[in-house]
Formats: sequence, C-alpha cells, structure tokens
Amino acid sequence: MATPKSPHPSTPGVPADASTDSAAQDGAFCPRFHHAVEVIGRRWTGVVLRAMLQGATRYSDIRDAVPALSDKMLVERLKELEAEGILRRTVLPTTPVRVEYHLTEKGAALNSAVIAMAAWADKWVGDCGKG
Repeated sequence: MATPKSPHPSTPGVPADASTDSAAQDGAFCPRFHHAVEVIGRRWTGVVLRAMLQGATRYSDIRDAVPALSDKMLVERLKELEAEGILRRTVLPTTPVRVEYHLTEKGAALNSAVIAMAAWADKWVGDCGKG
C-alpha cells in the first residue's frame, strides 16, 4: 500500500491530516517544530502575538498591552516576527507618519496555539495577577 503524499516535502510519509502529531511522526527532534518553538517561545513574543490577535495594530497599542515590555525589546520582537512572515509592517503616509502592524495569514494561524497556551496557563500556572 502506498504512503499518502505528504504536505511537507521534506518529511515523507507525514499524512495530510492536521490532527497528526508531527513531532511523533518525525521522532523526538523535528527541525520545523524546534524552529517554531524557538520563534514563538522567545521572551515576550507570545504576549506580543496575543495582543495582536486581540486587535492591537499600532506600536503604542502593543506596548500598552504589555506594560513590562521595553521599547527596545518590542522593536526587536516586531522585527523578528516580520522577518518570519508572521506580521506585516505598514507605513501609512500621514502626518505624522503612522506605522501599523498586522498579522499575516501565517500569524493569524497561531490563534489556536495562543488560545491553547492561555488555557494551559489558566489551569497550571495560576492567577495572572489581574484583580
């Protein structure tokens, strides 16, 4: 019986079924999974993504959503997410110039992962400090 064609050309035999655990198919170490965790797991990246998934598009909106985040770190994370194709930076020709950040399709696809992480944190990490 033939192996189904993989949607991941570098990973033969991985079925197209989205519910398949890619890490289990590829063994304990999967370079794609590792890269994804490294990108999304960087300090402050998750909360930046969460703010954007909740509608923040301007630098100040994102900064205000994460009060402990320094300007330098926010700029760094936004540049990294843009380089990964997770968000798109748009300069609007207004006076003064306005910059907006929007999630790409790739970035919006992280919504279910962010929701799952939030649910896990609610159950296992405890109170987030909001009163």
